[in-house]
Amino acid sequence: MAIRSCRPVFVWLFVGFLLSVDGKVSASPSLSRKSFPAGFVFGTASSSYQYEGAAKEGGRRPSIWDTFTHKRPEKISDGSNGDVAVDSYHRYKEDVGIMKEMGLDAYRFSMSWSRILPNGKLSGGVNKEGIAYYNNLINELLANGLNSS
Repeated sequence: MAIRSCRPVFVWLFVGFLLSVDGKVSASPSLSRKSFPAGFVFGTASSSYQYEGAAKEGGRRPSIWDTFTHKRPEKISDGSNGDVAVDSYHRYKEDVGIMKEMGLDAYRFSMSWSRILPNGKLSGGVNKEGIAYYNNLINELLANGLNSS
């Protein structure tokens, strides 16, 4: 599976450098899972605002960051916002496939509270579409052997 162009890779990749005991950086051409202790969990993480997109879909309402980036785009170095982001809301199955192909064990993600509680409070109602999105994401992760938190 190829990674799409113009889509940030959401994984910190090791480039083959390890810190030696004396604190100096040394190149290591054979960095692999064997370089880490047994039970080490390899994973990635994301922030809902930076990855989901679909800012006006699935019952989601504007978050503080949506409001800020739209009212003050000059405060963001490239003037961007999270309206589309990397569109993981629509492409989560593909994203999970990439994680699986990379051999990751886990994925930690944040949830958009403006997607779950669009009116800001539990008394304002829970967005069932938002809950369904996160349930679908978790089910996809589990179906592909990845843990989530």
